[in-house]
Amino acid sequence: MPLALLALAISAFAIGTTEFVPTGLLPEIAAEFGVDIPAAGLLISGYALGVFVGAPLLTAAATPLRRKPVLLGLLGLFVIGNIGSALAPDYALMMVSRIVASLCHGAFFGVGSVVAAGLVAPNRRAAAIAAMFTGLTVSNVLGVPLGTLLGQTFGWRSTFWVVAALGVVGALGVLALVPDRPSDPSANLRAELSAFRRPQVWLALGMTALGFGGVFASFTYVAPLMVDVAGFPSSALTWLVLLFGVGLVVGNLVGARIADRAQMPSIIGAIGALAVVLALFTVTVHSPIPAAITLFLAGASAFATVPGLQARVLDAAGTAGTMASAANIGAFNLGNAVGAWLGGVVIDAGFGYPAANAVGAAMAVAGLAVALAAVTLDRRRTPVTV
Repeated sequence: MPLALLALAISAFAIGTTEFVPTGLLPEIAAEFGVDIPAAGLLISGYALGVFVGAPLLTAAATPLRRKPVLLGLLGLFVIGNIGSALAPDYALMMVSRIVASLCHGAFFGVGSVVAAGLVAPNRRAAAIAAMFTGLTVSNVLGVPLGTLLGQTFGWRSTFWVVAALGVVGALGVLALVPDRPSDPSANLRAELSAFRRPQVWLALGMTALGFGGVFASFTYVAPLMVDVAGFPSSALTWLVLLFGVGLVVGNLVGARIADRAQMPSIIGAIGALAVVLALFTVTVHSPIPAAITLFLAGASAFATVPGLQARVLDAAGTAGTMASAANIGAFNLGNAVGAWLGGVVIDAGFGYPAANAVGAAMAVAGLAVALAAVTLDRRRTPVTV
C-alpha cells in the first residue's frame, strides 16, 4: 500500500475521534449545559446532519481543484470547529461548533476515497479505501476511549482541545505524504452530477444510510445502556468503548478482504449480521458480559459493511465518482443522525434505553431490503447467455 494512505489514515483518525467521542461523554456534557441525555445525543445527530449537508456542497465546490489543497483546507475547517467546541459557553454554540467541524467530514472522506482508490490497481480499491478508514476505526480503539478517559478526568472540554491538535497533525501528514497531482481537466460538476441519474447509485446510498445507520440508534446511547441497564460502573465506559472500537477494526479489515472478492454478498452478509446482533442486544443488554460481547459484535458487523459500501458507490458511479463518494459519506452520517434521533424518540416515549437497539435492528433490516433490490436490478440488467 502507498505511504500516502498513512496520511489519509492519520487524518481519518482525528475526524473519527471527534465524531464518536461525545458518546462516552454525554452525561458530562448534558450536566454542564443543563439538558437531558437525548438532547445531548442530538449533538451527534447535528454533527451527522452537517456531514450530510456539507459533503455534496463542499465536494461540488472542490471538483475542479487539486485534491491535496482541498484536503488541507478541509482539515483547517475541522480544527476551527473543534476549538469552537472546546470553548462553547452554551448548548447552542456547542451545536454550531459541532456542525462547523462536521462540514469537512463528508468531503474529506469522499475526496480521500477517490485519492486512495486511485493509488492502487482496480482490484485493490476496497483494500485501499479500508486502509484509509482504518484511521477511523482505530480512532474508536484509541481516540474515543482515551478521549472519554481524558474528559472524565480533566473535563470534557480538554478532549476537544486534544482533538483539534490531532487535526493539525493530520494536516501535516497530508502536506508531507499525499502527492500534489494536477486537477483532472475533465472534472466538472455536470459530469459528477450525471452519476446520480443511475438507479444503482441511489440504491447504494440507501444501503449505506439504512444498513449502517442502525448501529447509531444503539451506540449513541452506549453510556446509559451499559451503565444504567447492563450494570457496569461508569469507569468501565473507557474499556467498553475500546471493545467496540476493536470490533470496528476487525470488521473493517475482514469486510475489505471479502468485498474485493464478492462485493454484494459481503454487503448483504454484513448488514444481515448487524440486524441480528442489534436485535439480540435488546435482550443481552440486561446482563454485563453478554452486553459487552454483543457490543463488540455490533462494531464488527457495522464496519464490515463500510469498504464494500464505499467501493459499491464508486463502481455504480463509474468515472465520475467524487461527488457520489462524498454523497455516500453523507449517507453514512444521515443514517447516523436518523438512528440517533429515532433512538432518542423511543427513549423519550418511555420504552427504555434497550428499545434503541430494536430501532437499529429495524433500520438494518430496511437496508438489507434495499441491498436485495440492488442485486435484483443487477440480475435484470445482466444478459443471460446459453
